[in-house]
Amino acid sequence: MKTNEELIHHFYTCFKNKDFKGMQECYADHATFNDEAFRNLNATQVRSMWEMLIKSGKDLRLEYNHVQADENTGTAEWVAHYTFSATGKKVVNKIKASFVFENGKIVKHEDSFSFYKWSSQALGLPGILLGWTDFLKNKIRKRAAENLRLFMAAIT
Repeated sequence: MKTNEELIHHFYTCFKNKDFKGMQECYADHATFNDEAFRNLNATQVRSMWEMLIKSGKDLRLEYNHVQADENTGTAEWVAHYTFSATGKKVVNKIKASFVFENGKIVKHEDSFSFYKWSSQALGLPGILLGWTDFLKNKIRKRAAENLRLFMAAIT
């Protein structure tokens, strides 16, 4: 069995190689996921989210580092470079990930990043003006949830 540190390296190596199936296998069947856009995802949803993001991220490129893990928890930092499909704007998003593990699988995954910095890049002027508001956060979260729902409906 892989150590949890090796599991994190495997997860991000799969991500770099756009191997969503390899990423999906890292999650336990009762896993949860949260970030600034996707909230309270279950294992099925998070697996589909990575597939959707990889398939839609034509120019997606990432780096990761500072991987640390023990028998229960882990952390990593990663940077995603991509074009935000809704606006065509380039984004460089710096993300801190935290993990909880059980039996060699991820059971809880949380990514945190500056929503304001992200929205300023991804949305341009509207993000600069409104990126600090709950209004814009909630609008982006609803859109992300709907995009994921539509993607999952299309692949089943």
